[in-house]
Amino acid sequence: MSNNSDVILLVEDNAADAELTTMVLARYGFQHHVTHVSDGQQAMDYLYRRNEFSDRSGALPSLVLLDLKMPLLDGIGVLEQIKGSDLLRNIPVVVLTSSTEPSDLLKAYNAGTNAYIAKPTDFSQFLASMKHVCEFWLKINQTAPQPSPATARNTGFGDLL
Repeated sequence: MSNNSDVILLVEDNAADAELTTMVLARYGFQHHVTHVSDGQQAMDYLYRRNEFSDRSGALPSLVLLDLKMPLLDGIGVLEQIKGSDLLRNIPVVVLTSSTEPSDLLKAYNAGTNAYIAKPTDFSQFLASMKHVCEFWLKINQTAPQPSPATARNTGFGDLL
């Protein structure tokens, strides 16, 4: 069930797409829950509380909305790191991208995505998609409890329990 501590981590390098997604999420009452980062490296820093996010408080995100084509570390790299981590693997990750290439879908599912959404170009379809994403992943879906960060040690190559 959704609660006030739910955080959606939006990983999107296109400022216009990030603004649109944040606006749509606000329409459904999630505006105070969206944290936006603009590349894959920032996403991993956020998740592991490194660099500019070393003082971040609060729980891990309840949902990651992940673009594929990004600088520094692409979406597949982020996905592989999340799903390969004992600390992070239970966070639902929804790929939200403009790509409908079969090879991108295959790479994303092989890397462990929970869902893959090609961004609709029609605004009303985008609204409906985001509404369904939030309803399912934050209100209906039951996720496994996250391990305590105190029990995991990040080595830079993943974490150790």
